[in-house]
Amino acid sequence: MPDTLLALDCGTQSLRAMIFSADGRLLHKVKVEYEPYVSPRPGWAEQDPELYWRSLCEAVAALKAEAGEAFAAVRGVGVTTQRDTLVFLDREGRVLRPALTWLDTRKARAVYRPAWWRALAYRAVGMLEAIQKTQKEGKANWVRQNQPEIWDATAWVLQVSGFLNQRLTGLFRDSVANQIGHIPFNYKKMRWCRKGELAALLFPIPLERLPELVPAGTPLGAVTEAAARATGLPQGLPVIACASDKGAETIGIGCVGPDMASLSLGTTATVQTTTPRYVEPIRFMPPYPAAVPGHYNPEVEIFRGYWMISWFKRELAPQDVQEALARGVAPEALLDRHLREVPPGSMGLVTLPHWGPSLKLPGTKGAMVGFGDVHTRGHLYRSVLEGLAYGLREGLEKIERRSGVRIRRIGISGGATQSGEICQLTADILGRELTCGETFETAGLGAAVLTAAGVGLHPGIPAAVAAMVRHGRAYAPRPEVAGLYDRLYRRVYLRLYGRLSPLYREIRAIVNYPERAADEVP
Repeated sequence: MPDTLLALDCGTQSLRAMIFSADGRLLHKVKVEYEPYVSPRPGWAEQDPELYWRSLCEAVAALKAEAGEAFAAVRGVGVTTQRDTLVFLDREGRVLRPALTWLDTRKARAVYRPAWWRALAYRAVGMLEAIQKTQKEGKANWVRQNQPEIWDATAWVLQVSGFLNQRLTGLFRDSVANQIGHIPFNYKKMRWCRKGELAALLFPIPLERLPELVPAGTPLGAVTEAAARATGLPQGLPVIACASDKGAETIGIGCVGPDMASLSLGTTATVQTTTPRYVEPIRFMPPYPAAVPGHYNPEVEIFRGYWMISWFKRELAPQDVQEALARGVAPEALLDRHLREVPPGSMGLVTLPHWGPSLKLPGTKGAMVGFGDVHTRGHLYRSVLEGLAYGLREGLEKIERRSGVRIRRIGISGGATQSGEICQLTADILGRELTCGETFETAGLGAAVLTAAGVGLHPGIPAAVAAMVRHGRAYAPRPEVAGLYDRLYRRVYLRLYGRLSPLYREIRAIVNYPERAADEVP
């Protein structure tokens, strides 16, 4: 049996264990599903880290039983995970409290109050409220302030990737390309912050509590005897540093240069490129560390992007869900019916997909404009998806302007790509051809690419991408539809936020949503 690679993808709602061939073909997959989080209080979103580890062990054991020779031929293992979910461990690596996931919205108290002259400077460039807001979203800040006994016992603060890598290797190490979140990380220099740097002031986690960082595509360690007993993996199997789920998707779709973009139609919708230059896609918003060492992923995201499909199913389409269950098909297959029945442009119903406040737009809200008695829930569904695609186009154009590089190729991945209707709609709105990966498991393939480079099956990451990444179906924009969308985008969508922002400020002043803390400067 030729050499194979094991990729472990720990997401918000499931963990997938996958075996890939050295040429990038998905040979076997096992998926273990779980609830995305528990919510002891409104706005809290926690998860037991041991659930992630138990799911990993269960998935790998099932994969071993299923895959046989392919499992025995595994040369290395790589882990990719959700971002900005923190795990707190004691000195022996025991879990001290549930992980605070990226969906958690609790707020800490401010830990950094800039001197008056710095505050004036931050206000002048429109960053004062962002600095006030982002430090309050620091999960470690909240634990330190509200659970001092837990904080005092905390020896390690890790991302989910660092936690699972530690369970596999016994070492407190993680990939540079996983360090995305409310942590004291210097994105420009791709290292932990030094004393006095802004992120260290906003998220003051002592350096000795943070893991050692190694470049993606290099060895982190090897499977320990204890991990071998728990998982069924062979002791000594190399564990390779990988990247976060979005970073792994980007490399798994073949995006290793600045003239290609990766669109992720996932729970959080994103557009990324890969570049050796430090490029802020939005002013003062840093690019993230890429899976290619020494490179960056400029990213624009739509928070809770294609999560809106889940919201729509639950709130507006329970009858479609019930019909799908009765027919034994996925609800999304029936929702595609709405996309076929409703014309492009949704009869003038335009959605601004701001489902939650962002760092640069802390007071923003979503909106739907253009309602009429002609509109049905099908029009709402199509309008939501059109709004998301408009947002991705806007992000793509921001990256192009900031980088000065024209995007010539676009790869598309994520759960929503299982719908050809959504892919075609997105191509029409972007006015550019989109190409799906051959496998739906793009993040897993990205982890396999990095693992293959790390164990020497290919001479470096670019060579591994060339050998392992293949594209499948392409979606070209339809000229007549693309023209309609271009007019709606330029003449309506791009003007919406500017026209509505004064009203958003009034709404916030009246009802205090999004909530403004008492110590925030308005």
